[in-house]
Amino acid sequence: MSPQPETFFLERIPTPIGLMLVLSDGGQRLRAVDWEDFETRMHRLLRTQYRKQDIRLRDAAQASPARRALDAYFEGDVRAVDTLDVATGGTDFQRQVWRALRGIAGGAPITYGVLADRIARPTAVRAVGLANGANPIGIVVPCHRVVGANASLTGYGGGLHRKRWLLDHEARWCAGRQA
Repeated sequence: MSPQPETFFLERIPTPIGLMLVLSDGGQRLRAVDWEDFETRMHRLLRTQYRKQDIRLRDAAQASPARRALDAYFEGDVRAVDTLDVATGGTDFQRQVWRALRGIAGGAPITYGVLADRIARPTAVRAVGLANGANPIGIVVPCHRVVGANASLTGYGGGLHRKRWLLDHEARWCAGRQA
């Protein structure tokens, strides 16, 4: 007997840096965040992470908690996404990296090496980078807060222009809180 299909509810949210796609499940847990121009990648990540499940997408009938928190994030409340309930597929290692990403404070980017140290896997820098790149829940699981060893902006699934904008947005928020 094949497993019951799981339905994820899709919202398309306008942001200052493009139309964002947000997927939540029936329990209001956030499953994916991506950009409309990278929708193909989002579907590929979903197939990879949920390969044994039949995932169906439906348009959301009402605003999810994720949408409300992401709207607040883009309006300047960077911490609004910190407590959102998320659920992911992926391997145990990927989920470990993604949990660690949620511990990176807004406005305080770290390197891949520091992230590897935080999960007690200092020699797994490349694997950490690969897990970071497979993160299905951008912004909320803030993979954009990881930079190269020399603080350079390295790859971001939504494009480097978005990574730069997100980091600048968070830096402005931090500066405003300290003023």
